Amino acid sequence: MSTHDQHSSFIKTPQQLIVVVLLSFAIPIIGIVLLVQLVLSAPGADPNAMTPEAVLARIQPVGHVEFGAGGGGGAAGGRSGEEVVKSVCAACHQAGVANAPKLGDKTAWAPRIKEGLGELVKDAIKGKGAMPPKGGNPSLTDDEVTRAVVFMANQAGAGFKEPASKQPAQKPGAVAATQSKPGAADGKKVYDTTCTACHTAGVANAPKPGDKAAWAPRLKQGTDALLQSVIKGKGAMPPKAGNPALSDAEIRAAIEFMVSQVK
Repeated sequence: MSTHDQHSSFIKTPQQLIVVVLLSFAIPIIGIVLLVQLVLSAPGADPNAMTPEAVLARIQPVGHVEFGAGGGGGAAGGRSGEEVVKSVCAACHQAGVANAPKLGDKTAWAPRIKEGLGELVKDAIKGKGAMPPKGGNPSLTDDEVTRAVVFMANQAGAGFKEPASKQPAQKPGAVAATQSKPGAADGKKVYDTTCTACHTAGVANAPKPGDKAAWAPRLKQGTDALLQSVIKGKGAMPPKAGNPALSDAEIRAAIEFMVSQVK
């Protein structure tokens, strides 16, 4: 029998030994890299899924509150709760902007109703959190604010009594004369009664009046594009800023007023 080793190693030279050692490291590393690529290539979450617009779209209620077509043109001091909510409060409360309790949301309103009407009215008059005093409309009387609070709370199950509206006497034909001469839309008035609720405090990233940096990209879009955004709603802003009674002319006037503050 030959004394030659039948099971001698296939590694004959130092170069072969180096190759074997390198391969013993390289093969596991390549396997790990391929495994990581396989995991990373799996479908992931949409990066746009958490944008304000996407979140708002997902949390929109199945139904929403609509108000009658009778505009909020009641005499100052004599507007009903529904009129005030329609023209002022709905801008935030209809869509739940900045955690404002939505109209008809019994769960959100329950702890507030327990505080009592007096406390709710005091918060509404003085302002609380992101909500400015009197919902951003300083022209509202305390009675009008109270009626608005009662109207919203009662939609969520409260049984508060709304203060009686005191309509001032008008001369015969005064209303007809006013309606026959409507005049141009007052942009500042629309802003003060509707837009200020969010824009003055910058609620939900609404551009503040006079903030040139925030308005710059919007000004580039042009007034027509801004008008369509307000009419249709965008991001946290509901259609027509939550006031469906506004005409296109009034919305345009409000936009022009806000734009004038940054020029």
